[in-house]
Amino acid sequence: MSPIETESRKALRELIDLLSEVDERWAGPEWNLQSESDVANAHRAVMHILEGGLITFFETDATRPRFQRIVSATRKITGDNADAIYYDAPVDSRYGYRVRGRIDGAVYVSFTIEIDTANGDMASRTGGVLNDTQFDVDREGRFELRFGGAPAPRNWLALPPGATRITTRHYYENERSAAADATRNPALEIEVIGETLVPPAPSDASVARGIRRVATFLKSRTLGQLPMGNRPQPPFVSIVPNQFPKPVTPGDFGLAAFDAAYSMAPYVIGPDDALVMTGRWPKCRFANISLWTRHMQTYDFANRPVSLNRVQTKLERDGSFKMILAHRDPKQPNWLDTEGRPFGLVFWRFMLPEGEIETPRAEVVPFAKL
Repeated sequence: MSPIETESRKALRELIDLLSEVDERWAGPEWNLQSESDVANAHRAVMHILEGGLITFFETDATRPRFQRIVSATRKITGDNADAIYYDAPVDSRYGYRVRGRIDGAVYVSFTIEIDTANGDMASRTGGVLNDTQFDVDREGRFELRFGGAPAPRNWLALPPGATRITTRHYYENERSAAADATRNPALEIEVIGETLVPPAPSDASVARGIRRVATFLKSRTLGQLPMGNRPQPPFVSIVPNQFPKPVTPGDFGLAAFDAAYSMAPYVIGPDDALVMTGRWPKCRFANISLWTRHMQTYDFANRPVSLNRVQTKLERDGSFKMILAHRDPKQPNWLDTEGRPFGLVFWRFMLPEGEIETPRAEVVPFAKL
């Protein structure tokens, strides 16, 4: 018996074909993958991206928005963070929105407007940011904000043309990874201000649109991105191993924060080497260092020391730090576990920095001479 042909079935077949193309191209030599481990990690990244697309874009409605958690200890995409909890929700610049939530012990909280994401695409740019210096918080850490609609001097942010998503950031500096801490709860709510129509029941057309948004989400984060060494990089990214660029603000770079400074470089070390990184934490609201795979997934922060915030860092007597990135425990403070990976990415974040930020320095040394 022939299957009933519908638009949703056509969309599903398109997604299956896309997965096959991602497997054949993105998880292979065309994207500089050379080993069984490289391919396995690419397939893991694909599964996480697919899960992220299903959670955040399959069922999405700017007239009935809900905040969905973007990443977690088991769902890692687009540069996640052991010390942060991120949510997002769909919006439309034709409406105004009310958002309620809690600081929840975070040292930095912000709301960023993403542009041109309605179909599942990566944000083309950032359309504005509202951080906790710009809104009021009560004694219990609660706040209420507005996005779009009539302007206000505080607790409000405009939704420019093309605004399609609000991304939230709660950054914590605790001994325990916030992203792996089930007790953390910003309690975020969002609603449209005023009346909106009750959405229609799911249909063949709406299900097909949802599947295609998921496919676009997947493609934009895989085949839609050139291999790292073959695409232009923002000024905070180095393609030279073990050499960090000067930390700078990202401008309106998509999925970044206006009020942050970043620095990133790949690391490469041999089986008996270590990378010693030195520097000083700047005066800022939040700072940390994270290890990522080439697919911008954090290492296993739930079970390994793969990131350090300022609270977790033991300083030298002069206030500087020395961090040791190595394949095994050097029995010294500030070890970053490579998980045995000879290659990866090192990413520095500095939120609301004040003054100059000292560029971290790195040197490869024999592990035996640490």
